[in-house]
Amino acid sequence: MAVRSTEAENILKAVREIVPTLRANGPASEDQRWIVEENIELLEKAGVFRIAVPKRFGGLDLSLKEQVEIITEISRGCGSTGWVAVAWISSAWMATLYPLQAQEEIFKNGSVRISGGFTPTAKMVPTEGGYVLNGAWRFNSGVRGAHWDLLAAELEHSDGTVEEVYAMVPVDELTIADDWHVSAAIATGSSTSSATDLFVPAHRVVTLEEAVLGTSGGGAVTGSKGRDYSLISYVVAESVAAYVGMARAAYEEIVATVKGKPLAYSNVTDQAQHPLTQIQIALAYGKIEAAEALADTYLTLLQERADAGEQPTWDEKAEVRGKAGIAILLTQEALQALHSISGAGALSRKAHFQRFYRDLQGLARHGLMAPNMGLEVHGRTLLGLDPDSLFL
Repeated sequence: MAVRSTEAENILKAVREIVPTLRANGPASEDQRWIVEENIELLEKAGVFRIAVPKRFGGLDLSLKEQVEIITEISRGCGSTGWVAVAWISSAWMATLYPLQAQEEIFKNGSVRISGGFTPTAKMVPTEGGYVLNGAWRFNSGVRGAHWDLLAAELEHSDGTVEEVYAMVPVDELTIADDWHVSAAIATGSSTSSATDLFVPAHRVVTLEEAVLGTSGGGAVTGSKGRDYSLISYVVAESVAAYVGMARAAYEEIVATVKGKPLAYSNVTDQAQHPLTQIQIALAYGKIEAAEALADTYLTLLQERADAGEQPTWDEKAEVRGKAGIAILLTQEALQALHSISGAGALSRKAHFQRFYRDLQGLARHGLMAPNMGLEVHGRTLLGLDPDSLFL
C-alpha cells in the first residue's frame, strides 16, 4: 500500500472505531430493511461521503486505493452499509463526468450521497432546455438516504434513433416504492424508484458512451490529478472492497466463536483444538488474503493509468473484470469454509456471521459483479477475441 494521505488516515481511523457499532446495528437495520440512521450519521461525521468529491468543491479527492481501504473497513462493520457506501461513493465520482454546471449543483455542500439505477428501464425524450424522463429502476441501492440518483434511460431522438444516457436527478423528485423484501443485503433498501414526466435539464445528462469512454469532458474541470479512472473498472474495484470486508468480518466472527466452544455430541471441549477447525480457518484466511492481493494488482494498474492521464486498454479493462470475479469467488469460498465449521448457533439472527454470509453470497449474484460475467469477458480477450461488452 502506498503512503496514505493524512485525510485518508484520519477517516480510516474513524471508521475502524465505529466498526463494532455498525456490526451491532445489523439486526435493527435488517428489521427496517434499511440501514439505521446512526450508521449514516457516523459515516458522515467521519467524512466518508467526501472521499470521492473533488477538492475544488470541498471534497477530499482520495485515491482509489484509499477509497477501497475505507469501504473495506465499513463493510467489516456491516455488509449492507458497505454496499450502500459503494453506491454513494462511486456515484459521487461518476458525477465528475458531468459538465461544470451540474457538478456545482451536485457538490455544493462538499459531502454528497448519490445512488444509481444503471439498467435503462426508462424512456427520455427531448424538450426545450433538456429532456422529459419516464420510467422505473429496480435494485436502487441506497436511494432511501441519497441526495441524488444517477439513472439510465433510452433517449429517443426525433429521427427514430435511440441511445443510452445517464440522467442525474434529485431524489426528492422521484417516487420510492416500499418493495425491498429479500433474504440477503436486506438493509440496503434497494427499492424501486420511478419518475413521471420529470424534466431533466440538458447539463445533467451524459451518454453511456461518453461516460464509459471518459470522453464527456467533465473530469477536466475539477482540477483533480490522477482521478480520471475508467468508469466500469472503478465501480468494479470499489464493489470488490465490500466483499473483502464482509469476508474479513465473517472470519473474525468464527475465530472468536470457536475458541473454547465445545463440540456437541463429541468429546471435544474446545473447537479451536480440532484439526478440521484449524484447516478451515487457515483455508479461509488464505483465500481472503489472496482475494485482497489479487485486487491490489488492478488497483495499482488503474492508479498508474490515471496518474499518467491515460485510460486502461480494453484488454486491461477486461482483466480488471476477470480478476474481480476471481476475488469474489475467493471470498465466497472462504465463507463456505467458515460456514462448514460454524455450528447451529451461527443460524441465530443474533449471530453476526450468518448476516455476513447471506449478504456476501446474495451480492455475488449482482449483474455486474457475478464472477462468471467478469471471467467471460476476460477469457474472451485471453483467447484473442473481442470482449463483446461495453461494460469494461
